[in-house]
Amino acid sequence: MIKFVYNDKANIDKRKHLRNNATDCELLLWQHLKSKQLLGLKFVRQYSIGIYILDFYCPARRLGIELDGGQHAEEKTKEYDAKRTEYLKGHGITLLRFWNTDITSNLDPVLQVISTQIC
Repeated sequence: MIKFVYNDKANIDKRKHLRNNATDCELLLWQHLKSKQLLGLKFVRQYSIGIYILDFYCPARRLGIELDGGQHAEEKTKEYDAKRTEYLKGHGITLLRFWNTDITSNLDPVLQVISTQIC
């Protein structure tokens, strides 16, 4: 049985490493989510729930956001992502996934999808 813990201190170094080595797409989206810029809601980066670390998380709406690169198109990764999504869903968390290309090419529609989900 996996222990369900929010922001487990055991993952603090990994979360810090991920924040300090964010992808360009993560940094771009973060510019629109940080400081309660999107509908006045707080988002955090690299937030862990159980054994999983979310790219972004809005605690008030129990909404996780993941940005996916090309490796997420591989079958093994798709299976892992599906398992992860089900785990989070089982704990009342909605997960939105966007391709990195959506962030670089279609950021406004991405922000609209996020806004619609949190309203």
